[in-house]
Amino acid sequence: MRARARLFGHPIHQMLVPVPFGLFIVAAVLDIVQRITGADWIPTVSFWNAVIGVGAGLFAAIFGAIDWSGIPANTRAKRIGAMHGLGNVVVVALFFAAAYLRNDARSAPAPTLAFALEVGALALGAVTGWLGGELVDRLGVGVEPGAHVDAPNSLTHETP
Repeated sequence: MRARARLFGHPIHQMLVPVPFGLFIVAAVLDIVQRITGADWIPTVSFWNAVIGVGAGLFAAIFGAIDWSGIPANTRAKRIGAMHGLGNVVVVALFFAAAYLRNDARSAPAPTLAFALEVGALALGAVTGWLGGELVDRLGVGVEPGAHVDAPNSLTHETP
């Protein structure tokens, strides 16, 4: 099933999702490194990774919702897509809460609760990422109908 939101023949949502998750992973990893090393520059970088990740996650969600709206009702793909999307909204909300908790002290180490929210969000993100893979790899959501190993270039040929 072809994605509704595409750019140059490729699904926009699938292009965008690595950005917020990369930022979220770096934020949490930096908080771990800061706890070990005590480096004073790390909390600021970690904070901004989380904040920018929240914005990027919300932006990616727009295109995910557009694609989800094109999935036929009462299908396994529609249910999995709903779990994937809602779970990712929770991931973004948890990182927002973590950033909010440290906003007054963004140059100080992340409070324990903020760090715990980040770790919990990453664990949930692993599950929602797997659900996204299930949508694409198992159920064919976001995949061109004529996809195969010798399909023409998306820039030169648009599948009907």
